[in-house]
Amino acid sequence: MIIATTNTIAGKRIVKTLGMVRGNTIRSRHLGKDIMATFRNMVGGEVGEYTKLLAEAREQAIDRLVEDAETLGANAIVAIRFQTTEVMSAAAELLAYGTAVIIEDE
Repeated sequence: MIIATTNTIAGKRIVKTLGMVRGNTIRSRHLGKDIMATFRNMVGGEVGEYTKLLAEAREQAIDRLVEDAETLGANAIVAIRFQTTEVMSAAAELLAYGTAVIIEDE
């Protein structure tokens, strides 16, 4: 499965558009990690606890996006985008969406 943020893929042509696909996950913060992040925020620098949380959320959303595309018979996804939404004060949704397509070599 080829996934791209662009609308086209170099050396390939889209022969069929199958429709929009998506994958999402909702993650909440962990109290212990939240305390460490608060301390790190006071002294500055990267908040590694949240970086890791968001990286894991992105990977899970992409995995679900690919699963959705595979159920349609796609071999590629183009125009992928990410969106986040706060669901409640300590939880956020990460949504990945794009267009499932069938591609061939040019």
